[in-house]
Amino acid sequence: MISKEQPTYLSTGELSKLLNISVRTIRYYDQIGLAEPSKKEVGGKRFYSKDDILNLQKILLLKSLNLSLEDSRRVLAEQSMKTILLAHKTLLKEEIERLHASLNHTQSLLNLLDLQDSLHWEDLISLVAGAEKEKEWRRYFSKEQQTTLKRQLPKLESDDAATKKWINLIKRIDLCLKKGNSPQSQEGQLISEDADLLSAETFSSPELAEAFWEVRKSAKASEELGLYPIAPEVLGFLESASKKEPI
Repeated sequence: MISKEQPTYLSTGELSKLLNISVRTIRYYDQIGLAEPSKKEVGGKRFYSKDDILNLQKILLLKSLNLSLEDSRRVLAEQSMKTILLAHKTLLKEEIERLHASLNHTQSLLNLLDLQDSLHWEDLISLVAGAEKEKEWRRYFSKEQQTTLKRQLPKLESDDAATKKWINLIKRIDLCLKKGNSPQSQEGQLISEDADLLSAETFSSPELAEAFWEVRKSAKASEELGLYPIAPEVLGFLESASKKEPI
């Protein structure tokens, strides 16, 4: 704010200190005609009146709202504050949506890293491409089933407990495969029981769980739906363990 004790005019340097902005910024605003000083001397010195300072404060306020300099000019010239702010609100919403999408992609990569221990550019490219293409869920599930899956199915971009449980289950199967443990081993059977418990939490009925499992076993169907590709040996281990049959 401008106090009554302040001089009638402030130099560029004094104004810079008062408003905590660079001299270069003040000069740039002057050059583009956005915040011109009322008093200019022959030697090039510029002096700003109280009205000039108030105008510059308005510009800095609009800048803090992320308005462009051109929009700020329009607000000051036309006093169309409401119109500009409504348009700016729309831009901010779009930016929030973009950030949410970016956050989801990042969480997906973190979950992939948790599953695979390493990441490649191919993982990132396929993830982004898969998120943007249409998923043909209606080819495999009824409307009611789609609603349930959309609400309940763990999402790779999520960091909730349900997603973590499924990730840990896959990692436990990977460990069994590396150690050479069979699906009929004690650990294999515990994994099978945990998978049944997780399925009961995730799906509303055994029929839906079975329908989703059939889709999950198909690499083509899983890709069409944008599902995380699970290695065939992992799926085979789990199916064999659940049937209590050797691989």
